[in-house]
Amino acid sequence: MELNDIIRPENRVYKRPSLLNDAHMHYCPGCSHGVVHKLVAEVIEEMGLQEKAIGVSPVGCAVFAYNYIDIDWLEAAHGRAPAMATATKRLMPDKLVFTYQGDGDLSAIGTAETIHAANRGENIVIIFINNAIYGMTGGQMAPTTLLGQKTATCPYGRRADLNGYPLAISNLLAQLDGTCYVTRQTVYSPAAVRKTKAALKKAFQNSMDGKGCSVVEVVSTCNTGWKLSPVKANEWLQENMFAKYPLGDLKNNE
Repeated sequence: MELNDIIRPENRVYKRPSLLNDAHMHYCPGCSHGVVHKLVAEVIEEMGLQEKAIGVSPVGCAVFAYNYIDIDWLEAAHGRAPAMATATKRLMPDKLVFTYQGDGDLSAIGTAETIHAANRGENIVIIFINNAIYGMTGGQMAPTTLLGQKTATCPYGRRADLNGYPLAISNLLAQLDGTCYVTRQTVYSPAAVRKTKAALKKAFQNSMDGKGCSVVEVVSTCNTGWKLSPVKANEWLQENMFAKYPLGDLKNNE
């Protein structure tokens, strides 16, 4: 088969999402953010919600999400994305409103906003990227950092007696009456990517149907913060992260 036959439009089975801007991504090679961005763009496009989607991106590695996905974006102060999303969805209930937050943003400075928005049952989607570290600011310990995990601020490993225990905040959110769907997924393999895409689609549909708050946690890598190669980071993810943050639905109100 000639190369020209392979790339003909009628032979193409996969293409780049039209909502992804032609911009150079600032994420480190091997970072999970780029994969999740692609999935968000694909799902919005497939659902025909391009003109209704509003993303809220706060401080952290995801702060420049508006550069990459061609929808309307709001930029929130650190941790305040659920509060801004609440106001946006209440003012424009016909819109798809979602936040895109890291674990330092969502489960540290933004804990109160996250829990109360979820408890109120706001019809928003919270996309939660959990890589167990502060990636953007230098690799410090986050609330989600595992016991024994080394970071810039716990160089000998996290200790329960000194630093407390890792916070599995999605488990807490699943207990709240206002959440309709809480799931924990990942993107380290093609099969996992497909499951995460399905989870995002379900969460977005829940928002449009007014079912309450949906949370999609994505257990992710930060090979730069972890000081590992992309390949080794994926291995470390499987060997360590899933024991504390097991994958699957935590709550699913059909």
